[in-house]
Amino acid sequence: MEGSESQIYHERQRLQFCLLHSLNNLFQDKDAFTRESLNSIAEKLVADDPNKETWTTPLSLLLKPHHNTLTGNYDVNVMIAALEGKGKSVVWHDKRHGASSVDLGADNLMGVVLNAPVKRYGGLWRSRHWVVMRKINGVWYNLDSDLVVPLRFKDEDEVRGFLDQCLSSGSEVLLVNNA
Repeated sequence: MEGSESQIYHERQRLQFCLLHSLNNLFQDKDAFTRESLNSIAEKLVADDPNKETWTTPLSLLLKPHHNTLTGNYDVNVMIAALEGKGKSVVWHDKRHGASSVDLGADNLMGVVLNAPVKRYGGLWRSRHWVVMRKINGVWYNLDSDLVVPLRFKDEDEVRGFLDQCLSSGSEVLLVNNA
């Protein structure tokens, strides 16, 4: 990596903790969130749910309503609660408008979170993967935890092209704003 890119914090993928890695990459801080803090958020979401008894199944010890206790795999509710706990707001991007409607230069935009469909093991395993993109020192980066190093975008047009490609493949786009 060149100069300033070596200063960029980039957490790599482990098990299904891509939400944990994405949040730490978004905040550029390895300690922004921990597995324990996200588990606590997930448990609080269940405790606060007025219909929590509907979540009880024989697999409840392993497959919790908002995450898998062994591998991670946290859901969007955990992400939103975690970000709101840090004073951020999350806005779902209306995919009907494409990436051209995303104001990548907005002062309050902290970053972009993608929830992308993935196929692994020759298509036998289908899941979703959390990816974060953030502007650092005036440059947009793809901080996907599956990447060996962050991917630098040359300009906002390239970012929008990437977002449009993600939208067309079924990804959800969420904008993280400083509240």
